[in-house]
Amino acid sequence: MILGVLRGVVVCLAAAGLASGQGAPPRPQMAEEVFKNIQVLKGIPVDEFMDTMGMFAASLSMNCTDCHTEESTTNWEKFAEETLPKRTARRMVGIVNTINSNFGGARSVSCWTCHRGDLRPKNVPSMIVQYGEPFDDPNEVNVFPPSGQPSPDQVFEKYVQAVGGAPRLASITSFAGKGTYEGYDTDFAKVPVEVFAKTPNQRTTVIHALFGDKISTYDGRAGWVSSADKPMPLIPLTGGNLEGARLEGLLFFPAQIKQAFSQWRVTSKSIDDKTVRVLQGTNTGQPPVNLYFDEAGLLVRFVRFVDTAVGRVPTQIDYSDYRDVSGVKMPFRWITTWTGGKTTTELTELLANVAIDAAKFGRPAPAPPAKSQ
Repeated sequence: MILGVLRGVVVCLAAAGLASGQGAPPRPQMAEEVFKNIQVLKGIPVDEFMDTMGMFAASLSMNCTDCHTEESTTNWEKFAEETLPKRTARRMVGIVNTINSNFGGARSVSCWTCHRGDLRPKNVPSMIVQYGEPFDDPNEVNVFPPSGQPSPDQVFEKYVQAVGGAPRLASITSFAGKGTYEGYDTDFAKVPVEVFAKTPNQRTTVIHALFGDKISTYDGRAGWVSSADKPMPLIPLTGGNLEGARLEGLLFFPAQIKQAFSQWRVTSKSIDDKTVRVLQGTNTGQPPVNLYFDEAGLLVRFVRFVDTAVGRVPTQIDYSDYRDVSGVKMPFRWITTWTGGKTTTELTELLANVAIDAAKFGRPAPAPPAKSQ
């Protein structure tokens, strides 16, 4: 959300240092090494810092200039200027940390716990909430009936059959597609996009935006985002963002997603008044992931989570427009929604088993300064 308003900003953040050394990934820079006037949120990588900004925005229904200055939209340096909302936010982070200290340090409460989309927490009971129709958020999955549901293996088997069967899936080793992309970062104008994927989980997306190419890459081990509208010309992915990139790559080759988690549980939810089967996967020490399947067994939603300094934030991807690609059904449209915005990718072409240069999945070069628009 913060980054979507930046246009024409010249980024001068040691790009040469980031570009050097193609061996082991360098240590990701911490927030206080990149941004100015960081007083509380120190010691966290840049991508987690930006997710933390997303938590603030989502919890209070605010945007960048509500906490920063209007001039920040055209000058990145202005984001560092002191404001009253920023001072308040620092105190609130302290309050959240103090409360969580009573739960052994676990992040049991977050900004959302009290604010829930309002600038000021409410302290008077609402009769509308108390006596109104309950709202069930399908992304909140925490009840798993002991009976009446198929086993995780049965759900996965139906999924594999729905998209083409195990033999067909095993025969696909790569995909290359092109189409259009629109979102906050393109001012919701449609721009060309290319997508590349290689088994088991490598994936690269190249968005040809007006300000320059925006590249997201996962090479099977590490991931990066290269874009001129980011606070750094090349941001390494860490923690939940890195795991999320791996999982999104795996979903191009769904026969392997089952092995990604040590435990799976099954329940049911409703999306758009339609019942969906939900598989929740968990690994020790990681946030869960939720997979949602329609009656035909096709994946219609994927929800993953990232832990931030002030709580857990979700990313939701909704899949649709399944088409046959070499005997395998693949979604040609997906909508990605997270605390920083909403984007839509629509493919016009997707080819299987094409030769893809290994360099496509390598660490991209830092993005040059934004093109004038």
